[in-house]
Amino acid sequence: MNSVSGLAILAALLALVLIWAVVKYNEFIASRNRFHNAFAQIDVQLKRRYDLIPNLVKATRAYLAHERETLEAVVRARQQAVLAHAAAHERPGDAGALAAIEMAEAALAGPLGKLFALVESYPELQANETVAHLMEELSSTENRIAFARQAFNDDVMRYNTSIESFPASIVAGAFGFRSATSLRATRSVREREAVAVDL
Repeated sequence: MNSVSGLAILAALLALVLIWAVVKYNEFIASRNRFHNAFAQIDVQLKRRYDLIPNLVKATRAYLAHERETLEAVVRARQQAVLAHAAAHERPGDAGALAAIEMAEAALAGPLGKLFALVESYPELQANETVAHLMEELSSTENRIAFARQAFNDDVMRYNTSIESFPASIVAGAFGFRSATSLRATRSVREREAVAVDL
């Protein structure tokens, strides 16, 4: 009788552990899907920015013909960012892919910030309705990117916490769940511009 009740208790405990492991596994999947979805939101905003940049270059080209080097630098940096973005899209949370996109975005920020400064220094460009609209759209998109990055980082943090917490980490390790990488905080293009001090 004691061995039967002992086996029943052991079977009940094993069943509880198995149910807990299944619940944890499903939580990990849901958490991973949330941070992948959060990256998809960054994806949307970056694509929007990448689509706006050539339009801004085209709209300013006639006014900034003597700034050809800046315009070409923006186009080159945009192309590199698009390529890095495509690689990161396939592997959100991968440290190497996210580092590549961060480097490409940083490389784009320099020439893009210079283009913003040039546009703001030409009254005829500021008065151009198309250019003003594109600048407004790019600024709005920069804000959306910042919010999307924050949401992604929050979801990555929750995911990492869930898979690294003991005893759930045992289930995570058994099923191959690995820590994801967050995006480093960045500043918008306008924040990267030098601050003018008038003394």
